Amino acid sequence: MSRKKVIATPREAPAAPAVVLCLYVAEGAPNSLQAVANLAAICKGLPPRSFELEVVDVLTDPLRALADGILVTPSLNKLSPSPPARLVGNLSDRGTVLRALGLQT
Repeated sequence: MSRKKVIATPREAPAAPAVVLCLYVAEGAPNSLQAVANLAAICKGLPPRSFELEVVDVLTDPLRALADGILVTPSLNKLSPSPPARLVGNLSDRGTVLRALGLQT
């Protein structure tokens, strides 16, 4: 009778939950353009698939901004994982942004 040799494969560690972000901007506004550029630079340094980003232009979708309680642009909302966070401004302070998003200790 033959026996099958079973080779155990290591289990992959569960992936950390992606940080879900929403950036509210006013297209063409200098601070909004700077926030988009700063956030792009920050996200470029993060591991792939560690975040999901949605950019909402409040000039083309004002009802969305109103429903989400956005009064000032640019505003960055961290939706998940908990705790949620909201940053307002051009996101020029990389350390503050990373700490608020829970990506740096």
